[in-house]
Amino acid sequence: MNIDKTLLEKLYGSDAVQAQTERYAAVADSFKEIYGSCGDITFFSASGRTEVGGNHTDHNRGRVLAAAVGLDVIAAVVPTDDNIISVKSEGFDPDSVDLSDLSVQESERNTSAALIRGVAAGILNEGGSVGGFKAYTTSNVLKGSGLSSSAAFEVLIGTILSHLYNEGNISAVKIAQIAQYAENVYFGKPSGLMDQMASSVGGFITIDFADTDNPIIEAIPYDFSASGYNLCIVDTKGNHADLTPEYAAIPVEMKSVAAYFGKSELRDISKQDVIDNIIPLREKCGDRAVARAFHFFDDNERVGLEANALKESNIDRFLSLVSESGNSSFKYLQNIFAAGHSDEQGLVIGLYMSEMLLGGRGATRVHGGGFAGTIQAFVPTELTDSYSAEMEKVFGEGSCYKLYIRPLGGVKVG
Repeated sequence: MNIDKTLLEKLYGSDAVQAQTERYAAVADSFKEIYGSCGDITFFSASGRTEVGGNHTDHNRGRVLAAAVGLDVIAAVVPTDDNIISVKSEGFDPDSVDLSDLSVQESERNTSAALIRGVAAGILNEGGSVGGFKAYTTSNVLKGSGLSSSAAFEVLIGTILSHLYNEGNISAVKIAQIAQYAENVYFGKPSGLMDQMASSVGGFITIDFADTDNPIIEAIPYDFSASGYNLCIVDTKGNHADLTPEYAAIPVEMKSVAAYFGKSELRDISKQDVIDNIIPLREKCGDRAVARAFHFFDDNERVGLEANALKESNIDRFLSLVSESGNSSFKYLQNIFAAGHSDEQGLVIGLYMSEMLLGGRGATRVHGGGFAGTIQAFVPTELTDSYSAEMEKVFGEGSCYKLYIRPLGGVKVG
């Protein structure tokens, strides 16, 4: 097995190289058990992602700050000449996609096969080449954690096809756009582009969706491992059932404020417009919609400030802005608990416990869509073990995950 240990250190951190070497070896063994010895195995990886700034800003053509993390989907792969992509993912039934028919298959909606077929179709649509391969994949991207396991899988398939049939020349940005196309058109989920872009590009990135067809992506060169902090995600074990109306109401209410001015998204108006018309807006759209609009304007601007703080290696300023973002989500966006389920407030408890344990240091905020699920905490290195132990007393063993910010997204590993 020919894997560059230096690359593994970049992807996972120096303390994880041995464990990851064993993980890749196990994936190779599983591949051989399923497919037999059918050629030289190549390895690929695509990362999960974490949202750092810009909570619920993307659906109104706002800006976001995201980062690739060390949790990823990896694959052992061998190309074939039969024009069929065969993927066996650990814990799931195998998928087989015949590339001779890349039309949307209604029977595949909400399946991995739809994502595979959609990524292949997207590459052909962009003038690239596709071909068959056999793959075995495994993932440690936590499902339901806001780290986006589906985007990692899509980016993985795109990265494999780029290297096997396009000499690795499909850009990370293009792979992300193709992955979004697969999820929107083939899988049937109207997702934004943040998840795929962060997974594909790697490191810290900002994405400006002012022009959704041509989003502006900027990589932020910051070595978080040298910051003196660890990034932790805490799963508060909330129930996501029946929350779809809560999530859906956020963009609807924000856009209702924009519609008052004859616009479709808040990006096309200003905070001053809202302030100048606040009386009729409160009457027409309701107070929560106005408050959520205020959150959009402030968090959208905050993304740029956070990016500048990272560029200047000003970690204290960055963490102060992260805390501001979390405060805005709680007060104005109001996505910390569901209005109809006020008895279940795991995120509130998690945020309180985090602030108490951090004692004014670091930062904490809601992670992802909100209402249930996970919070994000930037924890001083020397407090990480005690923080994790105390949070797991509240939410259960294994509920606190320390994440590594990795500088690379979708990659060929060896």
